[in-house]
Amino acid sequence: MPVFYRRLPQFRLATPHTIEEAVRFLAAHAGEATPMAGGTDLIPGLKRREIASPAYILDLKGIEELKGIDYDPQRGLRIGALATIRDISRDLSVRKLFPSLAQASSCMASPQVRNRGTFAGNICSAVPSADSAPALLSLNAHVHLRGSKGERSVPLERFFVGPGKTILQTDEIVTALTIAAPADRGVYLKLSPRHSMDMAIVGVAAAANLVPGGLRDIRIALGAVAPTPVRALEAEALFQGRPVSVGLIDEAAHAASVECRPIDDYRASAAYRRDMVYVLTRRALREVLAV
Repeated sequence: MPVFYRRLPQFRLATPHTIEEAVRFLAAHAGEATPMAGGTDLIPGLKRREIASPAYILDLKGIEELKGIDYDPQRGLRIGALATIRDISRDLSVRKLFPSLAQASSCMASPQVRNRGTFAGNICSAVPSADSAPALLSLNAHVHLRGSKGERSVPLERFFVGPGKTILQTDEIVTALTIAAPADRGVYLKLSPRHSMDMAIVGVAAAANLVPGGLRDIRIALGAVAPTPVRALEAEALFQGRPVSVGLIDEAAHAASVECRPIDDYRASAAYRRDMVYVLTRRALREVLAV
């Protein structure tokens, strides 16, 4: 399907150097300013006229406080809002302790986009097929926001409210994503025609914490099969108080395929997506549970 790009619409560019400066600007121009981290979703959207042209774009790249990736055993993992997808894929702590995040980042878009795009921007776009979201959801990630009324932290599963819509207010920016602790095992699997160059037809992440003789926690998250990225809560509940087996994994994979809400579009039918949720969920669970 051909895509015809137009010139960028006219707007003014603001370049704050601190979080406070950015928040003050957004509050002073409520509804007229759009924050930008990497711009890999925003700029093409403006050119295609899919996004309403703002009066101002607030370029956040000059804010040092929003950069970096840090891991501390006591505080967990912090991914700054300006940490690029490439940064995440190459960070040693992420690769060792949060492999599903590294897997998700390595299958997102092209190298050029990964060098500029961010996980924070990816979740703010709130695309149902966002690769970062299932992996983050399966790890109980939180989103940290700063606005004119102060700071707040919300679980990622409460951040999305619909396709392209989040709880982010017009005077707020995302400052960081945090994960309190790594899972013992985690994986992200993506189905797409060209691995990284296409959006996910289905994305499945699974994470598990293991104890001798059983499970302490298992989480399953799905992308591209509902209006927002979602947790497969009914599938997760099947593991409570039951020993792990191939049969239980098949049952959970089937439950995930039933509770998701895919649509028919030009990339795949809803029925195909349900089938692939079953296949990928079963595969992900068998990998994290070593069954």
